[in-house]
Amino acid sequence: MNTKNVIKSIAPKWAVSIYSFFRVTRFKVLRWVPRYDEDELMTSHKCDFVHEERFRRCYKMAVQAKLAVSEKIRWRAHVACWAAQHAASLGGDFVECGVNKGFLSKIVMDYIGFQGRVKKTFYLLDTFEGFVDEYLVNEEREKHKFQGSIYEPCYEIVKETFGHMKNVKIIKGAVPDTLGQVTSKRISYLSIDMNCVQPEIAAAEYFWGKMTSGGVLLLDDYGHAGHELQKEAFDEFAQKHEVPILSLPTGQGLILKP
Repeated sequence: MNTKNVIKSIAPKWAVSIYSFFRVTRFKVLRWVPRYDEDELMTSHKCDFVHEERFRRCYKMAVQAKLAVSEKIRWRAHVACWAAQHAASLGGDFVECGVNKGFLSKIVMDYIGFQGRVKKTFYLLDTFEGFVDEYLVNEEREKHKFQGSIYEPCYEIVKETFGHMKNVKIIKGAVPDTLGQVTSKRISYLSIDMNCVQPEIAAAEYFWGKMTSGGVLLLDDYGHAGHELQKEAFDEFAQKHEVPILSLPTGQGLILKP
């Protein structure tokens, strides 16, 4: 009888069970190498988009332009590119509420060819300098105060990046104050990422009636920890308008206009 069997014969059953569990688990952990490990998302799923030449090129250009808060959000960017490509085939223009330096906007525009084959207008709405206190609820105000501001003034950067594009409209100011400056009658792509409830719901409500059938409403923070107020608000929005929200492992939420 070898040493392992001797130990099994004299040890209590519960000890043998624990030993076996950790032995198998350790083996699996050591053998498992994730194919994707970014942005609080780790998976062994095949992520072909990471290796797609067009996506890689567009993502790299946005990183090199130093537009990112985080450079490791490729799956989120992939979802936005999919949504934008779908919306490009529909009637209606594009709106992004919550732009910061324009990292995601830049990737999406380059990916779908916004300066070339796509003949639409892309509206970029932001304060370009962080939050407006009057549009924060107390819980949000305390959270942002505790975390500190990660949003530096960036209007000049955004103008330098997108100002030469005739079909891009940069609208500076607080949402909902600036929503009326979007003059398009139809919207096929609406991206919302403002990290606070009141402006986000105001934007969704304002544009919902203008969205074309099949149009995409993309929520950046829907499932992320620390953004429960936004999730609750959009769950109510979805119930009110009788539409489902697709909750994605990236933390994003996706709504298609019926």
